[in-house]
Amino acid sequence: MTPRSRLHVPAPPARPGQEPDFSYVQISPAGAVNRPDVTASVRDIENLALEMVRVLDEEHRAVGPWDPRLEASELQVGLRHMLLTRLFDDRMQKIQRQGRISFYIKSTGEEAVAVAQGMALQPGDMLFPSYRQQGLHVVRGRNLVELMCQCLSNTHDMCKGRQMPIMYHWGSGNIFTISGNLATQFPQAVGWAMAAAIKGEDRIAASWLGEGSSAEADFHYAMTFAAVYQAPVILNLVNNQWAISTFQGFAGGEHKTFAQRGPGYGMPGIRVDGNDFLAVYAVTQWAAQRARQSGGPTLIEHVTYRAAAHSTSDDPARYRPKEEWRAWPLGDPVTRLKQHLIALGEWSEERHGRLEKELEAHVTACWKEAESYGTLTGGPSLDPLTMFEDVFKEMPPNLVRQREELRALRSAAAAERRQSAPSVAKKG
Repeated sequence: MTPRSRLHVPAPPARPGQEPDFSYVQISPAGAVNRPDVTASVRDIENLALEMVRVLDEEHRAVGPWDPRLEASELQVGLRHMLLTRLFDDRMQKIQRQGRISFYIKSTGEEAVAVAQGMALQPGDMLFPSYRQQGLHVVRGRNLVELMCQCLSNTHDMCKGRQMPIMYHWGSGNIFTISGNLATQFPQAVGWAMAAAIKGEDRIAASWLGEGSSAEADFHYAMTFAAVYQAPVILNLVNNQWAISTFQGFAGGEHKTFAQRGPGYGMPGIRVDGNDFLAVYAVTQWAAQRARQSGGPTLIEHVTYRAAAHSTSDDPARYRPKEEWRAWPLGDPVTRLKQHLIALGEWSEERHGRLEKELEAHVTACWKEAESYGTLTGGPSLDPLTMFEDVFKEMPPNLVRQREELRALRSAAAAERRQSAPSVAKKG
């Protein structure tokens, strides 16, 4: 009988009602992976795409050649940024459940990716995030009120009511706009980096996407251009194990690591413990230095876990074990950095509790201010005339005419209201 080929369909290790199973995650001992020189050739460092760079060991000590040797004060800043990001996320999730904003996406469990990388990069570097790197805004000093106003689509909304919530941008902070079309930011980052190199600048670009988005064609376009032209860019693939409802195996992570795609294109691929603040910082620092020295791009796979739902529109209990997050073998990035600082004698549970209360009060104050600029159901609203702005460099005649017609209608309506006001008063 002639053998027949069979189609392989990736299967998640555990479904709802089953025990979590992370036996498929290959984890290297902390401090065990070599740290090559930034000028090393791709063929000589392919092991970095297979192993996992880790710095914090089980006793919360920093060990091995990747230890960035940060001062305790810098670690405390990193902890503050991660905790603020988490508390901001938690508040916005509750606000969405109350019906006060329409949509939200949390980054719970992934805070080290954005915060450690944001701190390792320079302020002039251009960032092209996905929708789970709000920590980049926190690191660069963004006022949370501005982020909240964007989610409210109010009079202080940076997007003027034209984008769904969490699609932030910040020109002066060098953070590119988030796009709902997944993976578009990768080729954009490569193009920006190529332009920076052409102009002789020392700035680099960095971009982020999830492992699910790596199945998009834009990922491969970006990898090709980055490798061919040796663009000074860091391409971050955040492997948080789940796309909106599909396991990472559907994006190709079942047989090879995602980091192995780097050497396949001719660039270094580094697999890092995405919940280890120190390891993420060190790997980013290495890739940034390589890019600034004309060493070209680096693909970094951050092995982490999406602790929360994909978004407020998602119910993860329908496709994965309910308590799977608690079984994640790489732990919680906030807790791990906190414990490292305590082990150094530079932190305590009491100080952590005080910081948490301080940041909660700060988030509350920011929300009260954001509400003063308008909400979904009340307060001041955006001027409808803004719909004609930011579309064309020079407004075409048809839009000029429509804008003037709207102004005339509004003026007439206002005049009618003024005329009717006295008669209402007399009747009273």
